[in-house]
Amino acid sequence: MNLGMLATALAMGIAAIGSAIGIGIAGQAAIGAWKKCYLSNKAAPFILSVFAGAPLTQTIYGFLLMQQMRSSTADPGFLLGLGLASSLAMAFSAVFQGKAGAAGADALAESGKGFSQYITVVGLCETVALFALVFSMVALG
Repeated sequence: MNLGMLATALAMGIAAIGSAIGIGIAGQAAIGAWKKCYLSNKAAPFILSVFAGAPLTQTIYGFLLMQQMRSSTADPGFLLGLGLASSLAMAFSAVFQGKAGAAGADALAESGKGFSQYITVVGLCETVALFALVFSMVALG
C-alpha cells in the first residue's frame, strides 16, 4: 500500500471524525437550550445553530489538506506523519470547538446575551485548525 495515499485519506478522515464529534456535542447542547426556551415560553434563538455547525469547517480543512497532499511529491513517510499530526490537530480543534459551542449555546439561550463573546471563544478553537492547515501546506512546499 502506498503510504502517501494512506496519509491523504487519514488527513481527511480524522479531521471529519473530529467535526462529527464536535457537531454532536454542540448540537446536543443547542437542542437542550431550545427545549429550555420552549419550556419557559421564551423565543428559541435560531442563532444557536451557529454553535452547532461551527466544527464542520475542520472537515473542509482536512479536504483541502488532502488535495494538497495528493499532488505532493514529498516522501510518503513525511506525508503520513504530516497527515496524522495535522488531522489530529484539526480533530481536537473541532471537538473542543464543539464543547465551547455547547457552553455558548446554553449561556446564550439562558441569558439572551453575550453572543459575540461566546463566538469569539469558538473562533479561537477554529484558529488551531487553520494554523494546522496553513503550516502543513507551507511544509509541503
